[in-house]
Amino acid sequence: MSGPAAAPPQRRGLLMPALLALVGSVVLMSLGTWQLERKAWKDALIDTLTRRLAAPPAVLPEPARWASLDAKADEFRRVRFRADLDPGQAALVFTSGSALRPDASGLGYWIFSPARLDDASVVVVNRGFVPEGRQDATTWPRVSGPLEIVGVMRWPESPGLFTPAASPARNIWFARDQLAIAAAKDWGNVAPFYIEQEAPSTPGGLPRVGTLAIRLSNNHLQYAITWFGLAAVLVVVFAVYARSQWQDRSQSGAPVGTV
Repeated sequence: MSGPAAAPPQRRGLLMPALLALVGSVVLMSLGTWQLERKAWKDALIDTLTRRLAAPPAVLPEPARWASLDAKADEFRRVRFRADLDPGQAALVFTSGSALRPDASGLGYWIFSPARLDDASVVVVNRGFVPEGRQDATTWPRVSGPLEIVGVMRWPESPGLFTPAASPARNIWFARDQLAIAAAKDWGNVAPFYIEQEAPSTPGGLPRVGTLAIRLSNNHLQYAITWFGLAAVLVVVFAVYARSQWQDRSQSGAPVGTV
């Protein structure tokens, strides 16, 4: 005797796959749109930085204006000023290289020192880079007398989640925050910005000054194309799946409109 007839396999409906495909497509399209928005923002940023760094240096804003300056509007502007640099007061800020200073590579330190203007106001200057092993200030050439400094205005760097804590006892910091450095070293009230020194060069080459260069990555268009492409692939995959289900139901006599 033959056994009972096997039950026909249960056919999966299209409702859940359709919802998943819809949600997935919306998410992927949203990611692609976000990347296009990021591209527009990055293009504008690169254009702004390129123009500011290519402009001739202007006179450093007077201290009375410092409180009204804004990082968004004034950062990366080139300035010139006369100041009496105090090389005996130097803070070491550890770095593993810079995306804006191609000449500063490998482990080393930025040298932050106070510079006193003619009206006794204090601006902190990043005098440049010294490689690991050369951070002893007694090995650098002495700098004396007022200097005509040309540089770029920068605002304090916020420590990241994994930024090590500063060690004032060892005179080492891990974020370019001139306000924290000045407070720890009792430099008094300093400008809300610091200066990345471009000139003059230091006799003997250390600390090593240099010019900033824009080298920001801008791959957002490729990312957007990737997300949009994945959304299109998802739609095609669902369309192929839905067509196969439709054909199977047509051949089995099931209502083709069943979901």
